Amino acid sequence: MHAVHQLHQFRKSLSTTTYKARGQRVIRCPLCQLAKQFCICAMGAKEGEVSSNAGFLLLMYDTEVLKPSNTGKLIADLVPDTYAFLWSRTTKNDELQAVLDDEKWQPFVVFPQEYAQENRPVETQHINCSTGKRPLFIMLDGSWREAKKMFRKSPYLDKFPLVSFDPKLFSGSQLPRSKSSESKLAESASLKGEVLPIIEQTPVGENSRYTVRKTELAHQFSTAEVAARVLAMSGEHDNAHLLDLWFDVFNYQYQKSVCQRNKGNPKALENYQKFINKKRD
Repeated sequence: MHAVHQLHQFRKSLSTTTYKARGQRVIRCPLCQLAKQFCICAMGAKEGEVSSNAGFLLLMYDTEVLKPSNTGKLIADLVPDTYAFLWSRTTKNDELQAVLDDEKWQPFVVFPQEYAQENRPVETQHINCSTGKRPLFIMLDGSWREAKKMFRKSPYLDKFPLVSFDPKLFSGSQLPRSKSSESKLAESASLKGEVLPIIEQTPVGENSRYTVRKTELAHQFSTAEVAARVLAMSGEHDNAHLLDLWFDVFNYQYQKSVCQRNKGNPKALENYQKFINKKRD
């Protein structure tokens, strides 16, 4: 069990009534929160299979962790150093503060640039860390209205730089991949006499693939999609693409249990398995 699973159990223990999410009658896997017949847990990356220099800290708005449609857990499925905490405006969390104060991390708040205070540093192209530091990306996980509230009412985050990007730059485009990873995959395919598969394009913003929830504005998209772009900005292109593919799997499998047309990618499982199998070779 990773940090989001543990937080889910903790939040349930605080509830005096059953949280009634959409699809409450569906019998769900307790970990991936998908309908049991569409569970993806067995497909996930094995322990130690994914390594990352980055860390993620999910600040989750009250019942967000209870929602089966939450995609923050997909980050924790892949990135070993993922932390998850309930956000509170008034209650101090010593464990949260300890992570933020840890000398190995250089925290960044992931949020749109237009909300930055004057003179606040904003990284928009590449992630630049001080020598010896690792990036810790703080994700404000909730609805857009809740995320804005967390951003405004968390003064202890004001001292950290922002990470932001223009969704339009990614619209209809593929996540960038490093030259080294390109060459490794091409070499592996060549040795086996295979043709390297074309990676499906990854749109964001108003073309977001997240069709489980509706968003209020065109530039909004899911927590996992944002995390994938942040990983790409920090140079971890393979991990970014793996998270994107894992998100597609979740999105497609989730919609199999709802009473509407599945708008997910029907090749999601195939694309994910191809990519992760090549990493394992």
